[in-house]
Amino acid sequence: MKNEKKKHSALHEKDGISPPEIISLNAVEQIQKFRKKQLSSRELIDGILSGNIADLSRAITLVESTNANHLAKANEIINACLPYANESLRIGITGVPGVGKSTFIEAFGKYLTSLGKKVAVLAVDPSSTISHGSILGDKTRMEELVKDTNAYIRPSASGETLGGVARKTRETITLCEAAGFDTILIETIGVGQSETAVHSMVDFFLLLKISGAGDELQGIKRGIMEMADAIIINKADGDNIKKANLAKAEFNRALHLFPAKKSGWTPITSTCSAITHDGIPEVWKTIEQFLEFTKRNKYFFKKRKEQNQYWLLETINEQLKSNFYNHPEIIKLLESSKKAVSTDEISPFAAAQELLNVYQNYKKIS
Repeated sequence: MKNEKKKHSALHEKDGISPPEIISLNAVEQIQKFRKKQLSSRELIDGILSGNIADLSRAITLVESTNANHLAKANEIINACLPYANESLRIGITGVPGVGKSTFIEAFGKYLTSLGKKVAVLAVDPSSTISHGSILGDKTRMEELVKDTNAYIRPSASGETLGGVARKTRETITLCEAAGFDTILIETIGVGQSETAVHSMVDFFLLLKISGAGDELQGIKRGIMEMADAIIINKADGDNIKKANLAKAEFNRALHLFPAKKSGWTPITSTCSAITHDGIPEVWKTIEQFLEFTKRNKYFFKKRKEQNQYWLLETINEQLKSNFYNHPEIIKLLESSKKAVSTDEISPFAAAQELLNVYQNYKKIS
């Protein structure tokens, strides 16, 4: 028995073979050196104005950051880029998930670059309310456009912003315009609330629809339908062409139920296929007609001024909210207020007022 060999379990793990060292120490040193190097505001500004995409991306990252140090640097860059902005056409594109927004944007973007346009796509990706992460997969979906030297695709996480518009999309538009992009396409996630925010930062609002999503009454969504400057029935190809034309007629009838737009423009309904590219040139022709019409009656410039005022107020609201929640005394008191509210010791409204009073008193002292 003493000489009996010890039996091994079927799950016994044999000693493996160590892989050879394949990491280049020189490469590691170069990467670490590159990561440590922080470009100055002036260097980033010069890079953006010269059309350097890497510097544009770095600046957008600073704009989207919640770091207080990054905020000051981002504001400096934005202010320096402002004189070179406002020369682009801003187009908002929305539609429910599954309508083919990414495929349409790729087809439309490729058509615009073939006309000599420089196109920037700002795609807002939804953030999880649980993990707070985002997939940011729009570049993967637009694999042809991403290789186009006259196109730039920037996916951004929606974060905590209601409805899915990235918190700093408005500032990102300014940077892209300063970098020389003359056509900005802003894609929303299409969940309902994001459309209002996008409409407040674009010149032309395009609503994508598909056939079979309901009758004309289903299409009457006050708000999004009233904001749309054009309704495009996508996926009008193959056996779906007849259904797409029927949907076009139904939406045309629905549009007559809405009051006239402030711009005086009558929204146009048409069909297209992002796969076959049929109808894509007609979409651009519609946008050109809209531009000519609204610039002639001065509405285009009036809307731009109203948008600037709107974002002034939005920025103030955002900054006040950020200052409140990051105040040291509020941070200390907020958790105890939450517990008091959850145990019904105090009403949510009274607790909120107490916190606001504390914040105001500390601001007076400081």
